[in-house]
Amino acid sequence: MTPEQFLEFARILPEPLLLVSSEGHLLTTNQAVADMLGLRRQELQGKMLFDLVTESSHEILKYLQACSSSRKMVLGCLTLRKNDQQTLICRSQGAVIQPWSTESSALILLRLEKRVIANNNFVLLNKKIDELAKEVQKRKQAEEALWKANQDLEIRVEKRTTALQETLNELQLTQSQLIQAEKMSSLGQMVAGVAHEINNPVNFIYANLHHAGKYAEDLVKLIQLYQHTYPSSSLEIQERIEVIDLDFLIQDLTKIFQSMRIGTERIQEVVKSLRNFSRLDEAAVKSVNIHEGIDSTLMILEHRLKAIHEYPITIIKKYGQLPNVTCYPCQLNQVFMNIIANAIDALEESAIIIKKQKLPTYNPQIQIHTKVLDDQWVTITITDNGVGINEQVKSKLFDPFFTTKAVGKGTGLGLSVSYQIIVEKHAGEISCSSTPEKCTEFVIKIPVNQVY
Repeated sequence: MTPEQFLEFARILPEPLLLVSSEGHLLTTNQAVADMLGLRRQELQGKMLFDLVTESSHEILKYLQACSSSRKMVLGCLTLRKNDQQTLICRSQGAVIQPWSTESSALILLRLEKRVIANNNFVLLNKKIDELAKEVQKRKQAEEALWKANQDLEIRVEKRTTALQETLNELQLTQSQLIQAEKMSSLGQMVAGVAHEINNPVNFIYANLHHAGKYAEDLVKLIQLYQHTYPSSSLEIQERIEVIDLDFLIQDLTKIFQSMRIGTERIQEVVKSLRNFSRLDEAAVKSVNIHEGIDSTLMILEHRLKAIHEYPITIIKKYGQLPNVTCYPCQLNQVFMNIIANAIDALEESAIIIKKQKLPTYNPQIQIHTKVLDDQWVTITITDNGVGINEQVKSKLFDPFFTTKAVGKGTGLGLSVSYQIIVEKHAGEISCSSTPEKCTEFVIKIPVNQVY
């Protein structure tokens, strides 16, 4: 756009605009300037800017020079002489639209604004700015409040999620423990039932063995008396004596009755161990001999204590003089069962490793040591010389559902339930120490007289 085109465009603008040279010649104005001065626009043609203002020519030229040499809009103040001899103070904004050259002087566009209006506009602008600043502040505060609310909500959601997860874990553990307890209760009832059913006929057999043995002894004595009284028996009797080998029969009959007596006594011991392990014939809390519970557990696990991969397990008992302990005997026996069964598993694993390595000797052992700490506490220590446990596994040993066994062989509840029985049920302590590839030791500490 050329300066002439710009001037034509500026004439129709409502704002007071003047186009002047850098020397102060008034080139053109628009109608808004004429209205401001109370003149017709034709009356302004050919005038100098100095003719319209009260400021000195020096001040005006200095201002125009500043406008000519600046690329930005230059602010100033001009006092106009109106046609009615009044003065009008205006704020001016000057900008060069054609720089000075050797061929022509600079062209400067001046925009005028009444100071009162400018001040009002400035106040209004400041007010708007303040309102905008307040609105920005409010939005910023709202954003901060929203961000904080989101943070609080996230924290609450995280806490709630954690609480729900903990509750879910507790419910799962409780469910598993209830299932485990129901299994143990069912097992105990079955064991007690089997023991009862076996015990009656065994007692009948054992009671009649004495009489049968006495009757057989009397018959043998009668036969011997016949032989002494009638040394010359008939040929048929002599042949029968040789067929049945009477002398051997008399000697072996005594051994048979002795073996039958030992067998029935063994069955009675097994039945007693089963009844002692289940403890269903006793109150839930009872003062018992801890050693009976350990021995009953070993009796039940005896089939697993036989030779494993050609290496028999040796049980070493170091029982102290323990007083009777007030406890839940059935649950305590369950703890012994879990720990000793785990020890047997560890020994079996060691036996497999040693057999693969073709080592000459291996003596798998389980040591059970009991002792009195003081008048209030007793300890039961169960140690095996199996594969051992590393630190990473040991730190999770009593966690629910944690197991290192193959799928289907372990549920991960044995030691967790044992921990609950000892710590929560008996107000005792249970700990584990282990050296990998050497040994594992469980120490159980329980009070002698716990009030339940």
